[in-house]
Amino acid sequence: MRITVVGCSGSFPGPTSPASCYLVEADGFALLLDLGNGALGALQRHIDLYAIDAILLSHLHADHCLDLCGYYVARKYGAGGPWPRIDVHGPAGTAERMARAYDLPLDPGMNEVFDFRTLRPGTLRVGPFTVTAARVNHPVEAYGFRLEHQGRTLAYSGDTGESDALVTLAEGADLLLAEASFLQERYDPTQGHLTGRQAAEHAARAGVGRLVLTHLVPWNDPATVLAEAGAGGFRGEIELARQGAAYDL
Repeated sequence: MRITVVGCSGSFPGPTSPASCYLVEADGFALLLDLGNGALGALQRHIDLYAIDAILLSHLHADHCLDLCGYYVARKYGAGGPWPRIDVHGPAGTAERMARAYDLPLDPGMNEVFDFRTLRPGTLRVGPFTVTAARVNHPVEAYGFRLEHQGRTLAYSGDTGESDALVTLAEGADLLLAEASFLQERYDPTQGHLTGRQAAEHAARAGVGRLVLTHLVPWNDPATVLAEAGAGGFRGEIELARQGAAYDL
């Protein structure tokens, strides 16, 4: 599988990246992990807008889902449209939340464009991927994901604080995309986010092959995030996510 970082900024788009969005491709199937604000524009640098086959939303904060509004317009009104419905897997209430975000009546809302499917903890099949979803530690209903395909594994934290579920999802993964929103000096355990050091500690416990730090909030110094991760006991490769980076597993 190939993973492309479409956006990795935390909380809102930064000067060099949109908010969270990751394109995962295998066997001609294109899956998005999240579609945060600003991501739809950058996505077009990497794939045709109408080549997306499914979307997984980790949770319903704007920096992970809001550009679904623009994508609704593209699929309904764009050249050649309306395009066939695609599956959107998200927490309970996703269809209603997105309809309200675009000020649509709840019926039909966006249901003519997207086939909304409610996430539950457990395993599901999305195209060629075996996806395991688990609740993680965030103030709203939020999920981390494990994607498996032909013996390769990607784990994605979504937004989470310290979480045994994340360690389980990431066990033995080739690549872990883990959020690192806080610096140690400003860490607040009530907010449901990790520091770089905590992300590395989770990666070490899970025995992953490679750690990529994501959800990098614009006011933090990236070098400090990376340095703190280096103190987390993980002996594999650690790097900061950057818009446009791609990983082949």
